[in-house]
Amino acid sequence: MPHSAPQGIVGPFAGMDVPWLLRMQAQTRRDHPFLIWAPFDAPARSWTYGEFHQRVGALAAGLAARGIKSGEFVLIHLDNCIEAVMAWFACVELGAIAVTTNTRSAPAEMEYFADHCGAVAAITQPTYAETIARHCRNLRWLAVISHDAGVAPAQGHAAPHGDRFEALFADSADRPHRTTDPWAPCSVQYTSGTTSRPKAVLWTHANALWGAKVNASHQDLHQGDVHQTYLPLFHTNALAYSMLACLWVGASCVIQPRFSASRFWNVAVEHGCTWTSTIPFCMKALLEQEIPKRHKFRLWGTAVCEPPAFAAFGIRIVGWWGMTETITHGIVGEVDQPNTPMSIGRAAAEYSLRIIDDDGTAVPVGGTGNLLIKGVPGLSLFAEYLHNEKATRESFDEHGYFITGDRVTLLDHGFIKFGDRAKDMLKVGGENVAASEIEQVIAIVPGVREAAVVGKKHPMLDEVPVVFIIPHAGVERAPPDLHDRVMAACRNALADFKVPREIRFVDEMPRSTLEKVAKAELRKLVG
Repeated sequence: MPHSAPQGIVGPFAGMDVPWLLRMQAQTRRDHPFLIWAPFDAPARSWTYGEFHQRVGALAAGLAARGIKSGEFVLIHLDNCIEAVMAWFACVELGAIAVTTNTRSAPAEMEYFADHCGAVAAITQPTYAETIARHCRNLRWLAVISHDAGVAPAQGHAAPHGDRFEALFADSADRPHRTTDPWAPCSVQYTSGTTSRPKAVLWTHANALWGAKVNASHQDLHQGDVHQTYLPLFHTNALAYSMLACLWVGASCVIQPRFSASRFWNVAVEHGCTWTSTIPFCMKALLEQEIPKRHKFRLWGTAVCEPPAFAAFGIRIVGWWGMTETITHGIVGEVDQPNTPMSIGRAAAEYSLRIIDDDGTAVPVGGTGNLLIKGVPGLSLFAEYLHNEKATRESFDEHGYFITGDRVTLLDHGFIKFGDRAKDMLKVGGENVAASEIEQVIAIVPGVREAAVVGKKHPMLDEVPVVFIIPHAGVERAPPDLHDRVMAACRNALADFKVPREIRFVDEMPRSTLEKVAKAELRKLVG
């Protein structure tokens, strides 16, 4: 767990934590809208800072009454909804650690997450309740909200599997109080690394406040802004880039259940949205919609600066690069200066970056190298990988730089362009996927001798997984149902976006040194 700051050091969040920030804004911005829940098929509902603070207090008191203690882990397995944000704040107010998990995770993944962190309780929605109840067996209790991201539960999902979320609330006058410690653990997100199992990225309260303050600064967010949020709140992007950044400046955050091209512009216009964090997948879909002339957007943030293909929107688009481990953007475009189109911006002032060859030599302008980033663990970098001291230690070099696993190209005037990902990482519709995680599922299917997964370019999702398999008996004598058995194993053990889109049976694979599969050659085969 994180340690306190050295004696005499006054950090930027001394005497502050996440409950302090929410309480302060509830006092100074009491009647200003904080969160606006915009479900697809019902009218929007707004919570002011004052109202939201009161409801969080009531839920924190209720969680404490249900036996949740400081330092315990609580799973929050929810699609975007107001309850997801309430649950996150209520947990961290009483000192519990909010564990936000990807709702597309397979049952085996949920079992791993719950067991790995030692979750004592979970909050979910009707469609996922049976999976959580069946596969997260060490929970003391499970609470279920009344809807599925704004939609009435499907028949058969009106969960007998848990308590009603609404019954958790108590009196906000009884909200728990604890000593303010910015270095205390706050939340966990599971992220795909280059190892087979996702790692649990632990944030402190100082990390969350850093995300709130620095994201707001990078994005030029102010009190009058309205941030449209549809990316999943269980990820750093929506959680910190959008929601926490709004909280820091006292702005408003409009939350939609998920991205919908047909429901984007009407919500943007209705609520006067001025900002959104987006991804290329969403922008491609929005190009097919009519762009209203009376929208109020002044800035969008995404993977690259000023992509020419999206000039049609007439909105300034700022690029950035970040990771769950960096809390905010380690590289970011300029709001008030010209950016190099298709770059990801310049090194953020809050960090130190290195771009180096494999031998540690600095890369010249025009060169591509490994990206390393230095910050303060527990403040500007994550505190640790939970229960994995070895992975934490090995993720830093001898100079204290975090090894990102990404490769970037250095351009003129300090701009940086994304080069390629670490060899075995795929980016599927904004989700990080470790090829080795898929390979390990396939390797144990009877009839499979060897499996290798690579990414294939996809017009909407960036990449999709393709697997090459050497059958035990060779391609000609492979069992006729091997394809179906491999797909069934993947669907059973992996989230849907990790399931291969294509299986290719081969008698041999290209090899590099030490007989490793030459994945660069496989990538050429899939195009």
